[in-house]
Amino acid sequence: MEERLQKIIAASGLMSRRSAEELIAAGKVRVNGAVASLGDRADAARDRITVDGKSLAPPEEKVYIMLNKPRGYVTTLKDEKGRRTVAELVSELGVRLYPVGRLDMNSEGLLIMTNDGELAERMMHPRGGVEKCYRTTVTGEDVPAAAERMKESMLIDGYRTRGARVEIERLTDKGGVLLVTIGEGRNRQVRKMCEQVGLRVTRLCRISEGELRLGDLRTGRWRELTRAEIARLKQTERRNEND
Repeated sequence: MEERLQKIIAASGLMSRRSAEELIAAGKVRVNGAVASLGDRADAARDRITVDGKSLAPPEEKVYIMLNKPRGYVTTLKDEKGRRTVAELVSELGVRLYPVGRLDMNSEGLLIMTNDGELAERMMHPRGGVEKCYRTTVTGEDVPAAAERMKESMLIDGYRTRGARVEIERLTDKGGVLLVTIGEGRNRQVRKMCEQVGLRVTRLCRISEGELRLGDLRTGRWRELTRAEIARLKQTERRNEND
């Protein structure tokens, strides 16, 4: 079956569709010896496709997992500073999995990882709108008032955010625990929102993403997504594609 080249390359797990498009535009992809162009189609089962001089491997079996990322790990496959990476936590799978989105080193919780580059890229697209909920432990004065201010649009790093949903899970002598739900996921967005209203984050844990829930998955452990969960992710992906 013929498909667009960038889709075939992304399905192989080699790179994202966007990266594949860049290589095609640079003339580094060939089909049966001929330099390919953007928009070209091929049959992965019939045609010989090379990427930067190397033959494209057959499509990998797709793997989708949920990891409960601990603090102290960076959300990348390699780290030039020698810090621990989330790839180490799933190495037993023997498959190169890419994180969908990011959690900074001091944050924890739900992280989707997959070798389905196409789905990962669509989910991370800025227009995605997939809601993510973070259990956010904070210190500061008048937490209820600060939580109300966080529900409003804010200017962060020159970008105007949409309003967040903020619920108070509990209050403490020094602050409290908030459930903050956002649909954007800009760099360190929840931390910066809290900072703007005078709160300091002491712990940040993502507990849900779309319809996925972290549940009782232990810190540092992972599990495969169910067929129903994968189907819902792909439905979200298709909705975002059609927006």
